[in-house]
Amino acid sequence: MECPTARPRAVIFDWDHTLADNWDAIRAALNFTLVSFGQQEWTVEETRARVKASLRDSFPILFGDRWEEARTIFLDHFAQNHLAMLNPLAGSADLLAHLREKGVYLAIVSNKRGPTLRLEVDHLGWRGYFGQVIGAEDATADKPSPIPVGMALAGSGIEPGPDVWFVGDTSIDMECAHNAGCVPVLIRDPYPDDAALVQFPPRWHAPHCTRVVEWLGAIV
Repeated sequence: MECPTARPRAVIFDWDHTLADNWDAIRAALNFTLVSFGQQEWTVEETRARVKASLRDSFPILFGDRWEEARTIFLDHFAQNHLAMLNPLAGSADLLAHLREKGVYLAIVSNKRGPTLRLEVDHLGWRGYFGQVIGAEDATADKPSPIPVGMALAGSGIEPGPDVWFVGDTSIDMECAHNAGCVPVLIRDPYPDDAALVQFPPRWHAPHCTRVVEWLGAIV
């Protein structure tokens, strides 16, 4: 897969396992909730493969009519641990600094609930990088809907299109990019075995943020 040859005007990032690593806290809270409802725990691999949609989209499938009760249990457990277990991914801080230096507009669209997402962004001291930080339930629909993308670009003067990258680590991010008319960029190592990526393929794939910095550094 070739490298980009033009710098974007805007980059919209996913959060979890795109810029930051919080999977241990997510998995611990999810498994606590699953066991509380008599279900089996998920492995690390199952968690990475299955956690994509927002709570309001995924929990009714997992927990049926009791999904709101399950959401409360999950959120309470997660709130006790997520900041202590949060770490930036390798190269992510360098990528954000490089893009800001080049005058690229930055935003986040995540399926993590908005208040929790913004706490984590603030905890890493990164709020100043982003024009908008949009989480689940901030919009009328969550990823892969394009609605949060429009919110993320609000006030920037930039419309979704070929000079806007949507960067994420899962097929739901790539689907959101396609739905919004943005350029889908996958950061994931190894490349996931996910049939949805055939329908919603990335335009570019990088194993980590550092590779994206190298791409951008080579653009004149």
